[in-house]
Amino acid sequence: MGFDLSSLLARRKERKERVKALAHRIPPGQDLTDKWPVLHYGGIPRLDLRTWQFEVGGTVSTPIVLSYDEFMALPKIEVGADMHCVTGWSKLDNTWYGVAFTEIAKMVMPLSDASHVTISSYGDYTTNLPLDVLMDDDVLFAWRHNGEDLTGEHGWPLRLVVPKRYAWKSAKWVKGLTFVPGDHRGFWENLGYHNEGDPWKEERYSYQEV
Repeated sequence: MGFDLSSLLARRKERKERVKALAHRIPPGQDLTDKWPVLHYGGIPRLDLRTWQFEVGGTVSTPIVLSYDEFMALPKIEVGADMHCVTGWSKLDNTWYGVAFTEIAKMVMPLSDASHVTISSYGDYTTNLPLDVLMDDDVLFAWRHNGEDLTGEHGWPLRLVVPKRYAWKSAKWVKGLTFVPGDHRGFWENLGYHNEGDPWKEERYSYQEV
């Protein structure tokens, strides 16, 4: 079978038209992808659900430690959201299933001086976010994506999803939260990434911070 130039050009035209139609959903400096690239620090942790725990503490009224079964018994939500990676790709129309951040906040009741949250993951990874960002109704702890359980490379058994921030803030393999009265930079934030990470403001690197 010979090379079909007309078919290739037709596919390219179709893709350009699709990108143009979706431009309002693609932040500056991003390229649309149908794939789901795998990017993370370190190896994939080997986890045993029998000993897995989700621990929440810090400036809260009621610290909690949940087993896997206890976490899975919490009320569930489904969220449709786009994902934007600081490396330049955007994956649209993701459907996430899990537990809303607000559900956890309701359980622990943050104190009035809690302004930020440090998210900790198995594998010694951390990231940080303002509490008011996490309280958005599209933020959740997910274990399913587009109708299927997450794979280990994408954060199974639990990952945070924060659609309004670059994807490094959506930490994989989450094991707990610490509510704090001040802002404490996480792993990538200490290595030169922007502390806020808003893709629509193209907040990629710390040198951009005012």
